[in-house]
Amino acid sequence: MENKEIMLTESEWSVMKCLWESSPRTGRELTDILAEEEGWSRSTVLTFLKRLEDKGAVISDMDSGVKLFSPLAKQEDVALREAENLIKKAYKGSISMLLSAFTKKQTLSREEIDELYDIIQQAEEGGQR
Repeated sequence: MENKEIMLTESEWSVMKCLWESSPRTGRELTDILAEEEGWSRSTVLTFLKRLEDKGAVISDMDSGVKLFSPLAKQEDVALREAENLIKKAYKGSISMLLSAFTKKQTLSREEIDELYDIIQQAEEGGQR
């Protein structure tokens, strides 16, 4: 499935992370995890699962009488969409403005700097990373 327009709230990210880590999962499994991590009730978890199904991010299936939930949306696709929207909204579509803002606020490790050089070099060569 192509996840062109799937945008997640912070709470929906919590549910999706559980499914991306391991799936399929039952509502009970998700409730146990998210009760521990977020303090959510069963009804809260089920509400988020329904919203995610409506968005096309999650699919459910009945297996042996138990409803199982699996992600339809790929984490990389959703994260890329979120990053693209952030760059458009906050940095006028400029990746260099984004990097400049982040590097002014925090120090990059040598490894991160080397990785950025590699990305730039590949971009200059016209290749994909």
